[in-house]
Amino acid sequence: MMHSLGLDSYRFSLSWSRILPKGCFGGVNPAGIKFYNNLINSLLQKGIQPFVTINHFDVPRELEERYGSWLSPEMQEDFTYFADLCFKMFGDRVKHWTTFNEPNLMVKLGYFSGKYPPNHCSKQFGKCASGNSSTEPYIAAHNIILAHAKTVNIYRKNYQAKQGGSVGITIYMRWYEPLRNITEDHIAVSRAQSFEAPWFLDPLFFGDYPHHMHQILGSNLPKFTEGEKQLLKNQIDFVGINHYKTLYVKDCIFSPCDLDTYTGDALVSESAEQNGIPIGKPTPVANNYVVPSSMEKLVMYLNQRYQNIPLYITENGYAQIGNSSTTAEELFNDTERLSYIRDYLTYLSFAIRKGANVKGYFVWSLMDNFEWLSGYTIKYGLCHVDFRSLKRTPRLSARWYSKFIKGL
Repeated sequence: MMHSLGLDSYRFSLSWSRILPKGCFGGVNPAGIKFYNNLINSLLQKGIQPFVTINHFDVPRELEERYGSWLSPEMQEDFTYFADLCFKMFGDRVKHWTTFNEPNLMVKLGYFSGKYPPNHCSKQFGKCASGNSSTEPYIAAHNIILAHAKTVNIYRKNYQAKQGGSVGITIYMRWYEPLRNITEDHIAVSRAQSFEAPWFLDPLFFGDYPHHMHQILGSNLPKFTEGEKQLLKNQIDFVGINHYKTLYVKDCIFSPCDLDTYTGDALVSESAEQNGIPIGKPTPVANNYVVPSSMEKLVMYLNQRYQNIPLYITENGYAQIGNSSTTAEELFNDTERLSYIRDYLTYLSFAIRKGANVKGYFVWSLMDNFEWLSGYTIKYGLCHVDFRSLKRTPRLSARWYSKFIKGL
């Protein structure tokens, strides 16, 4: 189906537990290796390049039970053990690797609000058995950042010359606009952004966290040693960006306001409306609005901050609600998704014309799939999946996208 649509690359994630069920404390699962070898080989046979994410949230349960997974520095070595195995097993055919998918989102949902495993949070943020929302997200992030840097170091020393690939990281990135045209809200935007992509990217380019984070978090923000700072600098070949959401932010330092659980540490408050007017056309997903111009703005922001680093838009897409009342016409004639992808690509092309070093774009997603806490109730696929019969059918957006990428 990918071949018929004209896709030249497919982004997918490996499951750590499928390959190493007990991490470094157990053996390699040959069925897991075989599964991914079959997938990679089948892609290449159709002229489709695999674009592989090593970790997409999941970890072997063994590592959580032994030492608390990402809350322990031990996890850094366990991850590099896993990554090294992946380079050995698949690196002769995989030329694009991302170490982590959306680690900035994962640590907030897992250790701040407690909505995702391991479900840690302070009592005021959710019903969690344990956790500290003031410190644990930053401890987990610290270990992930160092694990990424060590993984890139291993690849560059032992594999890159022979395999000819590159290693990046994929970050979830909201775009923010000031709620009011005042200096305080413009500064609030800068603070909010610092707690978004730069939280993970600044250390990998400059060796340390953004100054806004140091100023606000103080001792709650872990410190890199001088040796770690040297290890971190420029340990990245490209940046992947997952973008769905644009919101207004308001300063909460000079204007008292209720701090929410996502942006509160940046001392800002977010809103989807300005004077009662939504920031864009609403989508079926709460607080996701259609704001195509944000694509150009965030790409130019990253292009300037990180010195023309190669960028991939690794996720961008539009959800439909799929339930018993949804008609077949609504499911297949997805004009909203078609317009969304077309408009976001238009603004991405504006950034490219301005000199942004954009290397690729991936729609989320090729097919309807299991969308985390939403399960099968929302559908992002270019291709519809009937989950009873497993029949896949290209939607209107898929047929448009196929013509677009073929230049027709």
